[in-house]
Amino acid sequence: MTMHPKRDVVIVINAGSTSSKIALFKAGKMVAERTLNHSLAELSQFDSVIAQKDFRMQAIQEFLADQDFSASEVLAVAGRGGLLKPIPGGTYAVNEAMLDDLTAAKRNEHASNLGAGLAQQVADQYGVKAYVVDPPVVDELQPLARISGLKGIERHSAAHVLNQKAMARQVLATMGKTYATSRVIVAHIGGGLSIHAHENGRMIDGNNGIDGEGPYSPERAGSLPLVDFVAKVLAERLTLAQVKKLLASQSGLRSYLNDISIKNIVARIAEGDETAKFYLDGMIYQIKKQIAEMAGVLNGQVDVIILTGGAAYATAVTAPLQHDLAWIAPVVVRPGEMEMQALYEGVMRVLNHEEPVRVYQSDASTIKGGTGR
Repeated sequence: MTMHPKRDVVIVINAGSTSSKIALFKAGKMVAERTLNHSLAELSQFDSVIAQKDFRMQAIQEFLADQDFSASEVLAVAGRGGLLKPIPGGTYAVNEAMLDDLTAAKRNEHASNLGAGLAQQVADQYGVKAYVVDPPVVDELQPLARISGLKGIERHSAAHVLNQKAMARQVLATMGKTYATSRVIVAHIGGGLSIHAHENGRMIDGNNGIDGEGPYSPERAGSLPLVDFVAKVLAERLTLAQVKKLLASQSGLRSYLNDISIKNIVARIAEGDETAKFYLDGMIYQIKKQIAEMAGVLNGQVDVIILTGGAAYATAVTAPLQHDLAWIAPVVVRPGEMEMQALYEGVMRVLNHEEPVRVYQSDASTIKGGTGR
């Protein structure tokens, strides 16, 4: 890897549904990392995700103040990408068009919408550029997967792209296989759920859990009975913004159990809470159905099924999935995520001129490549 003289520090920021993660990479290695978990009570004081920016920035500044580096060493800042227009994969320079779309939450409310703005604010502090890598709206769906069933409405992709691709590469490498030539199903199970079929290096199909597809999650609705849901919208006179918020952050386990922490819910089950067990089992049941559906997309030819994300730490979630899905392919559990490393590597590929930086414009059809720094 080509190193840049003196400037070799990259700051990485990952705003998640219930946490803010900050890391410092120096000379190719992560030298410091901090995760600040946010409770439901802390986050509920904000009317929107974007309104959390100052709250999250305080934790970032506290982390940076504790680290041993100088401003002159900072090379770049990487942030998690948000819900932009559908775009190709790659590393994007943060710009006004991107920040405007994320601030307006044009696609939907989600914690990842904070990533670019937080990265830009820190980058301005050090006089460097900010980037996002493989945002969740990277769209590689095959043509048939785009058909919705109603003319004028097309399916589109939204997923934990960074972690899905990184975990797939890591697991396949241990099997002596390559991501570019394999068929994999990756289930990222966290505050949101994304389950996708990967074929030869592309995410060809999967659920868009943000807008309402697939299993319900700790805070998202997943697929709903459409007529009943439309009736609710009409009866309660919900605005589009309210519908988006309801689907993305007020549904799932939160609506049933008033909690989004899998750890807390598992503890409740251990204490005999049958209601908590019923709705956690329901989420697992729906995850199992979605994974089997993706196996159908791959014609049953699946090299491995990977369970990842924060909820994959809970054996109460992963054990039944491993047992029930073993007939399709080996089921490998990789808890957590590799998003910090993936963000760093994506930025370095651009700064080392291994791939071009991409430039975001509000009209997705005009997305283009560019030069390096």
